[in-house]
Amino acid sequence: MELFAVPDVPEVGPGDDVAAIVRERADLREDDIVCVASTVVSKAEGRQADLSAFPAGPRAREIAATLEAATGEEKDPRFAQAVLEESVELLTESPFLLTETRFGHVGVNAGIDRSNVPGHDLLLLPKRPSESAERIRDGVAADRVVVTDTCGRPFRHGQRGVAIGWAGMCASRDWRGEADREGRELGVTVENVVDELAAAANLLAGEGAGGTPVVVVRDFEWGDHGGSDEHFRDAETDFVRQALRGWEYDG
Repeated sequence: MELFAVPDVPEVGPGDDVAAIVRERADLREDDIVCVASTVVSKAEGRQADLSAFPAGPRAREIAATLEAATGEEKDPRFAQAVLEESVELLTESPFLLTETRFGHVGVNAGIDRSNVPGHDLLLLPKRPSESAERIRDGVAADRVVVTDTCGRPFRHGQRGVAIGWAGMCASRDWRGEADREGRELGVTVENVVDELAAAANLLAGEGAGGTPVVVVRDFEWGDHGGSDEHFRDAETDFVRQALRGWEYDG
């Protein structure tokens, strides 16, 4: 397997054709996997926003005040309002906002970005990233597309690339029922392939001012395994989420 960054991707704006941009700059093969940073997808879909578009309600002002007390830093209640409007559940409100987005992703601040947004205050995640991936897939020569983002993880320091949308492939590779080297049957092993591909792509995509937002994965082989689109853990089996619902920060 090899990965390479697509060169010279321009600043993307509302209405730009991401698939055409990739197609013009990369000689793709049918079995390639195109990993596209969510920032590019969001910009093309017009998900830029200003804080003035989110007048703060009572709940947002309460959350901002709680965060200020916990962190000692001034917080804009309009940002809290934006997070609330992009979320279906607020899991923690102090010392940071951990939320579930409308498409099932759990992350800090509903994944709202405040960097690299020329002319605007905020960049929201795509509304339906898997549908975005499908549209890009329709316009490039490759059969598989993954929309990526960076996200922190419980029990780990720092951020890593994760998949928030995908098309043309299963999200998870299922090893259950197969045998290990000793002949014992695997009973629980399900490999989240789209997250692993997103993390690998993020090593080349980079962060900050020098990022390259499109990475191609070549010669990845799925193998003779089953698969599914199980990716975001549902609330009924997410015991960490259940614990957080009854947890309060005591700073």
